[in-house]
Amino acid sequence: MLARVFEEAGLVTITLALIKEHAERVNPPRALFVPFPFGYSLGRTNEPEFQHRVISAAFELLKSDTVPVLAEFPENGEGSARLIQASAVHSSGIIGTNGTAADEVTALRTFYERWVESNKGRTAVGLSKVPPRRFRGMIRFLEGYSRGETPDYQERPADIPLLHFIRYCVDDLKAFYYEARIEQRPEASEDDLHRWFWDTAGGKLIADLAANMNASDDSAIKGVAFGLAR
Repeated sequence: MLARVFEEAGLVTITLALIKEHAERVNPPRALFVPFPFGYSLGRTNEPEFQHRVISAAFELLKSDTVPVLAEFPENGEGSARLIQASAVHSSGIIGTNGTAADEVTALRTFYERWVESNKGRTAVGLSKVPPRRFRGMIRFLEGYSRGETPDYQERPADIPLLHFIRYCVDDLKAFYYEARIEQRPEASEDDLHRWFWDTAGGKLIADLAANMNASDDSAIKGVAFGLAR
């Protein structure tokens, strides 16, 4: 939308789109879809050669005689710039438990609580309003929804619609895992953290949930699925 406003004022724009479906819907004048996780529009940090390839591909859109134009970046970050996404992971992994997401959050809780304490109470967990000590129930709710059931969660705040609540639960679960892991392995690189997460039962649950929701005929459900597993 902003791109169209700028173009009307005589400014040429190029959009880097992290979600292809969104670009297809709003049709900015020139858009390059980049298949990277959120926050990495140009690829990983400290990879200037790879990032320059992304920028060059974006500027190539200026050569198009017609607009709108939507192109797709031909690389997904293979090699030293590889970015881990759920679609690249096929095993659930075990972090010292029996491999269930519910048991993983129990095993990670101590590390998460240490993270919160060492960061003076700051945490990205909290959107769903479900306390981390009750995440096992939240996980059972997500597992049921992923199986095609239509359960509700008794602790869902009345002012949060069900689909939004699912998104908030996923965001909280991701933040919980990542913060616990950073506390547990402070030396871990970004790639290490991403690879580890998508190889856990919690990561697999989120990937399965996103795939099942994205396969729905309901546009609202598909809309929430975008970005869940990135």
